Amino acid sequence: MTTTAPEIPGYKAGTWQLDASHSDIGFRVRHMMVSKVRGKFTDVSATLTTAEDLTASAVTVEVQLASIDTGNEQRDGHLRSPDFFGTDENPTMTYRSSGLQADGDKWVLDGELTLKGVTKSVPLTFELDGFGPDAYGGYRAGFSGRAEINRQDFGVSWNEKIEGGGLIVSDKVLIEIEAEFVLQS
Repeated sequence: MTTTAPEIPGYKAGTWQLDASHSDIGFRVRHMMVSKVRGKFTDVSATLTTAEDLTASAVTVEVQLASIDTGNEQRDGHLRSPDFFGTDENPTMTYRSSGLQADGDKWVLDGELTLKGVTKSVPLTFELDGFGPDAYGGYRAGFSGRAEINRQDFGVSWNEKIEGGGLIVSDKVLIEIEAEFVLQS
């Protein structure tokens, strides 16, 4: 990986807030060994602090786990239960960055993910989608990111075997992020 940040058109240093209505924090997980189920969190807040040197920038994210939406209320209720997130005892999931490096035309954001009281290092690979003025006199930045975790590492361990072999839910979870931030004045 390279350690020097390339020149980025429209880049500005400052403090940015997530525009949750134009962002998507979601995931994919294999179900019944034959398909993938998608879900997202609808109550997410994040602050991005960009530095003059982009590699010195930082982000903090807080996800309200009860806001999970997979398009199936019964499944969402099960995911909120102690079998999965246990949202009564563990209402939030957080991510705090600890470093950033350029990797060709992509970036790797190192950080700590905390879920159910367990904190693990989770690198996030992302693309800068752009920086620029919006239609309301403000300034925006967009990012597309991905990470992969093993849910067992965070104590999210419920599962059942299915006939013929395999499990209902895979351990591997792909996190997918489309984030739009607004520069604060």
